Amino acid sequence: MSNHTAQKAGSPARESLHGSATPARLPWPALLALATAVFVTSLTETLPAGVLPAMSADLGVGEPAMGQSVTVYAVGTALTAIPLTAATAAWRRKRLLLTAVVGFAVANTVTALSTHYPLTMAARFLAGVAAGLAWALLAGYARRMVAAHLQGRAIAVVMTGIPVALSLGVPAGTFLGAALGWQVTFLLMTALAAVLTAWIALTVPDFPGQPRGGRAPVRRTLAVPGVAPVLLVTLVLVLAHTILYTYVAAFLDHRGMGGSTGTVLLVFGAASLLSIWFTGLRIDRGVRALTLAGTALFAVAAGALAAAADSPVLVLAAAGLWGLGWGGAPTLLQTAVGDAAGEAADTAQTILVSLWNAAMAGGGLAGGLLLEGLGAGALPWSVLALLILVLAVVAAARTHGFPARRGRADG
Repeated sequence: MSNHTAQKAGSPARESLHGSATPARLPWPALLALATAVFVTSLTETLPAGVLPAMSADLGVGEPAMGQSVTVYAVGTALTAIPLTAATAAWRRKRLLLTAVVGFAVANTVTALSTHYPLTMAARFLAGVAAGLAWALLAGYARRMVAAHLQGRAIAVVMTGIPVALSLGVPAGTFLGAALGWQVTFLLMTALAAVLTAWIALTVPDFPGQPRGGRAPVRRTLAVPGVAPVLLVTLVLVLAHTILYTYVAAFLDHRGMGGSTGTVLLVFGAASLLSIWFTGLRIDRGVRALTLAGTALFAVAAGALAAAADSPVLVLAAAGLWGLGWGGAPTLLQTAVGDAAGEAADTAQTILVSLWNAAMAGGGLAGGLLLEGLGAGALPWSVLALLILVLAVVAAARTHGFPARRGRADG
């Protein structure tokens, strides 16, 4: 969330930079610019997975070593999100957002032109740093641009960038990488960042930052009722998703469906888009119900994958349920932590960003250990166990964290 004092749902519409009331309708050009920023952030992180063999061959390292380019990105975000967001709290919001987008352009250009593995990894770390700034800013920016009753819907529009990146961006990048070279895909990301810079400059409103010392301390934010449950759910849910998503190809190969990875991910991505659309329609009425339903769908999908044996139809159905359960999660968790934290929402959003990326890095590591120690068949069972924990935490946080209606609880 951006570094401003967040408004609780249900309070009066805020004033814009120029003194006029927050618009009562969604500002589509600005929101779509933020959604594109989310797309750039997500695709920059996951693109190496689609061109990994070519990158490893050209840089002279093995595929496992090249795969760490995804991990180092997540580490860069997890380590720097909190200190950098605090250091830039007084910056004007548009200036900070444009800085993050330029950071992506620089990092992707260096990645495309580098012929040395250490330089490539440094560029990937820089991209992760830019992501930390962007993720801590985007959800709050969306909330700030609209009236209170449209905040959840605005965040849902912005977060469509995630499933679009996963379902369309990665396959397109993989295809272009095979046809034109992986370097071209990263240069195209640079070009997109350049276009996005102009788009943001023209359509996205500016907002002031916070006075120095205006941010709530991390310890005090964690003590706000409801914040800790949302952050715990974020950590465990993202861990579960990452374990399965990172090693879905290995799992499908274990099931004799190694050639169906693209189809399975396409079904997952399409279902994710449907999920985020539905979440946008309903989020302002029930974050709790949507979170419980989404987690339950993901759990059913994990159970189906565990029992799928050699049934392609059941695997595809499970991929659809997985996408339906996961697609709305970023929107739901960003909204829940902002509502719960109230005046400390900016700090809470930054903690969420750090935990999210720590869970992604941890999911890759945990999934690899499970794959090596127990085999691919253990992946969905492990995910199911984690999702049961998520359901229990959400169910227990009915007063603070995941209340039945937004704005009812003080937390």
